[in-house]
Amino acid sequence: MMTRIDTDDFVSILTQAAAAYRGKNHQLPTKEEIVNALLAAETVAKQQRLNYNFESLVGKWRLCFATGTKKARERGGIILGKGWYVPKLVTIHISFSATLESDVNRGEIANQVQLGQILLQLTGPAKYLGKKNILAFDFTKMFLCLFGRTVYQQQIRSGKSQSENFDNQPIAKLPFFAFFLVNTDLIAARGRGGGLALWIREDVS
Repeated sequence: MMTRIDTDDFVSILTQAAAAYRGKNHQLPTKEEIVNALLAAETVAKQQRLNYNFESLVGKWRLCFATGTKKARERGGIILGKGWYVPKLVTIHISFSATLESDVNRGEIANQVQLGQILLQLTGPAKYLGKKNILAFDFTKMFLCLFGRTVYQQQIRSGKSQSENFDNQPIAKLPFFAFFLVNTDLIAARGRGGGLALWIREDVS
């Protein structure tokens, strides 16, 4: 069962997690507190039918916390794991950029994992369904960088043709994030597989 959290409390808990993860003299909330806060935020978004635009997602975000799925605990129809804070040693970023001025709901996604001087990045097209707060995407290119230099790049699957066919693909066949909390400091979403994730804005000083 989910611990009941007041509407004001879940924002405070997630904001505290963002500040603590940046090392600003705050204590990290427990994993259970984070999971419950994320579920509360998701519930409120559904009840209040909150809508966010794609522009509010544009930028670079660092993954702070995520849950997997497992068969031990069922929450809201989806079986979640306990969740985990991403170790500071590993930097995982997701970024969104707009590419078409004529369509404010189309753009690109980039997901990268960095460990020391090794960086792996995946990029591809993205489209946003504003009424449902769903961002669908597909990774079509992969880059491997060492010490700031690209040493390998490869198109994934059908590459360019996959990008061209992206617009015709139904959402059910694409990976996606369903966002339920978006503000200037953090974003939170449920993935297609059912897991929850919390990202914090990278460029906050």
